[in-house]
Amino acid sequence: MAGTGFADGVAISEDAFAKINLALHVTGQRSDGYHLLEMLVTFTRSGDRLDFIPADTDEFHISGRFGGALASDGGTNLVLKARDALRMAVCDAGGAAPPVSIQLCKDLPIASGIGGGSADAAAALRGLMRLWGTPLPAETIDAIAIKLGADVPMCLASRPLIARGIGERIETVRDLPVFAMVLANPLKGVSTPEVFRRLATKTNGALAIVPGLSWLDALRSMRNDLEPPARALLPEIAEISDMLRDQGALFVRMSGSGATCFGIFAGVAEAQAARQALLGKRPDWYFEATETLAGDDDDRR
Repeated sequence: MAGTGFADGVAISEDAFAKINLALHVTGQRSDGYHLLEMLVTFTRSGDRLDFIPADTDEFHISGRFGGALASDGGTNLVLKARDALRMAVCDAGGAAPPVSIQLCKDLPIASGIGGGSADAAAALRGLMRLWGTPLPAETIDAIAIKLGADVPMCLASRPLIARGIGERIETVRDLPVFAMVLANPLKGVSTPEVFRRLATKTNGALAIVPGLSWLDALRSMRNDLEPPARALLPEIAEISDMLRDQGALFVRMSGSGATCFGIFAGVAEAQAARQALLGKRPDWYFEATETLAGDDDDRR
């Protein structure tokens, strides 16, 4: 991760881990238009970083490889929405939520299917709860998270899980192992609404973990129902998936609605070597070697 950007020490720091959909099954659609999903989700040690320090007035600074893409979004950034929603809840509970300077180091690609904005919002909630020191009921935090976005409750947990509904019903998966992984993105956007619009069937089979299978075999028995329409919209998804396989990935799939794909490798050394080879072929694309968090990993910072 990049440095903090503050000259004197940082009061609070939080990692915003990349969210990876190991599987994503679309099982229906509600009357309000929201799709019903069943997802097996994990998180990588790569991601963005947020730093928080008390200040005289609220400040928000963005740095990092992809920070420039967010520089003009004004007050629409989910970090600011998370700050404002949490401040209101803290004050309603009789606590104090004084001004804070927030530095977001944006190292994840924008709108790439790995929960970057949602992870940032969740990290803002975690960091500000620590900074302001006012305990709130879990249901209050959960309500804030789901209002910020369907992925935010998952990112707030930042541990391997199964999510159902629109993402709000979460079940921890404690036996999911660590995977060595390469994240790959051609740095071209794909429209999530258009991906869902092109989905041929919206009542697909449920996600099921078959007892007795290795985790890799279990993943092979699952799907990402959004990958076929995303590939039709952006051919580079197929190209980058083939590149991961050519470098020895044991398993390859697209995450979320794309365009980030992941390849699982035998170990960290193999993932790092694959990343270097892939960067040599396409230095203008995004490749990151990383590890996922274990289901029983409590080291979240």
